[in-house]
Amino acid sequence: MVRPANKILIRKNKRRTSKGVIHVQASFNNTIITITDVRGQVISWSSAGASGFKAAKKSTPFAAQIAAENALRVLIDQGMKQAEVMLSGPGRGRDTALRAIINSGIQLSFVRDVTPMPHNGCRAPKKRRV
Repeated sequence: MVRPANKILIRKNKRRTSKGVIHVQASFNNTIITITDVRGQVISWSSAGASGFKAAKKSTPFAAQIAAENALRVLIDQGMKQAEVMLSGPGRGRDTALRAIINSGIQLSFVRDVTPMPHNGCRAPKKRRV
């Protein structure tokens, strides 16, 4: 006798957090926004590529703005009021993503640039001859 398969219920874990951290990683090719709670568990994320932009359009400031708005939409629904912002990378979308975060209405406690900078560590690669 074949037993009927139990239905697996997928329930989205809605954590109610009032404070979180917004990580913006802006590379030359894409902008990735990850929103975590204070302990570091991911609540929401979005990127320019996941927002529907392809190829060179992923690196534009407009794509970073749309990606930030998509990531913040889940955040506002869960009732987050206060956040910290960590900016990383040299990409063109970092300022526009920060502007979209400020305009979303979330109170920012601080904005920190955490781009890794070498203190003259490894030898740089040789210059390109074009």
